[in-house]
Amino acid sequence: MPELPEVETTVKSLNILIGLKVYKVKIYTNKLRYIIPKSIIKIQKDSKIINIQRIAKYILIHFSSNFSIVVHLGMSGRLKMLSELKKRNKHDHFVIYFKNSKILVLNDPRKFGFIDFDHTKKIYSKKYLTVLGIDALSKKLNTDYIYKKINKSEVPIKQILLNQHIVSGIGNIYASEILFDSKISPFTKGKDLNTHQLTRLIKSMRKILVKAIKYGGSTIRDYVASDGTLGNFQSHFSVYNKEGKKISKFAIKKVLQYGRSTYYCPGLQKNKKN
Repeated sequence: MPELPEVETTVKSLNILIGLKVYKVKIYTNKLRYIIPKSIIKIQKDSKIINIQRIAKYILIHFSSNFSIVVHLGMSGRLKMLSELKKRNKHDHFVIYFKNSKILVLNDPRKFGFIDFDHTKKIYSKKYLTVLGIDALSKKLNTDYIYKKINKSEVPIKQILLNQHIVSGIGNIYASEILFDSKISPFTKGKDLNTHQLTRLIKSMRKILVKAIKYGGSTIRDYVASDGTLGNFQSHFSVYNKEGKKISKFAIKKVLQYGRSTYYCPGLQKNKKN
């Protein structure tokens, strides 16, 4: 699933579309995770894209007609920018054609992504946005906020990082990398983390996510940026997908937590307060 760095990279590559006029909108597959609203045809011809932003793992595209689209890429989705669409791929579900011949295509083989549409003034009230925790890269994210959220929690910190209601934008890959960088065991319960560790955790969040964005995200299976470039942060992983390799003589292990793969180095990430 594209996580914060991949979505941020996608948004940056889409900025080339700002100012372009819409020619037409086409729905080829109506049902993804949810049915694409028929009202999406209200994106009027000649309306312009005026802004594109990221909220957590969501992409918001705002038009001059005061309507906005929300895109979630799900497990395998991507937004493609093309100069022409000679032959539609069977996984191309939604297309916006622009007057300068640019084309924006939502491609999603597994159909776990979705598209929503509404008046711009209403879009921020959507429940899937209002329930989100503070963005992992937000300056508002601080030790006090996280401590209040998790200081009574019996849940392991790895799972807490995946909870979008607490901190939004982090997925499975970056959770393992962040915990390794902060030298915190993925099994440490929220209630057992002290403020010193939480401060270190936030610092590692920013360090890892900013570095991942710098390298265009991570391409492991499906992810490709809108301009066709692959991410390269996978070349800089410390523990993810590195089971059995050693760091300072300690081997990296892979375990399942809540049905998800966790990579960590037990010798360097000890389950204790330090």
